[in-house]
Amino acid sequence: MGQKVHPYGFRVVHTKNWKSKWFAKREYAALLHEDLKLRKELKAKLHGLNAMVSKIDIERAADKVTVRIFTARPGIVIGRKGAEIDKLREDLQARLKRPVSVDIQEIKKPEIDAQLVAEGVAQQLERRIAFRRAMRKAEEAAMRFGAKGFKIKVSGRLNGAEIARTEDYLSGQMPLQTIRANVDYGFAEARTTYGIIGVKVWVNAGEAAPETVKR
Repeated sequence: MGQKVHPYGFRVVHTKNWKSKWFAKREYAALLHEDLKLRKELKAKLHGLNAMVSKIDIERAADKVTVRIFTARPGIVIGRKGAEIDKLREDLQARLKRPVSVDIQEIKKPEIDAQLVAEGVAQQLERRIAFRRAMRKAEEAAMRFGAKGFKIKVSGRLNGAEIARTEDYLSGQMPLQTIRANVDYGFAEARTTYGIIGVKVWVNAGEAAPETVKR
């Protein structure tokens, strides 16, 4: 079988950064699972608010924790007069038992954010929209907003077929083995009545700036 590497891990320290930034010796396992659980619960909570959260970065320095949320709808996360973000900060501090800082980063172009595109297509599949139409719509939006290349792959019982299969669509350039290419990757699952359909999305935003590519 083919040996595959995760598209994000392949580019870490080159054009991508770590999603968790901290160092620990004895407490490594506990902190790692704390990060994973925190990220999963936050994502689920904000997904229910339709906040369009792409990723959540966590930094730890001494006793302070910084949670950085990348969202296309910062107003929903912040709330009226900052009410929602204050409540979120208090909940996190009560749970982690240490000072927590919440930083909101706005995603200017959600159409070329691979994770948000994948989740958008998955939601359309759950609403019984034809998978080819959803794929084509996502591709057209990404290319219109400046993507150099776009690739999408859906796998499962498409349109309720008896036998699961994989369908993909490629437009433009997609250099998956070129480190200096700024390729974003996203994955989501559509839970349909026929079963789970996986959605993978790659978006090529062109070559990364020379200063961001570490050799």
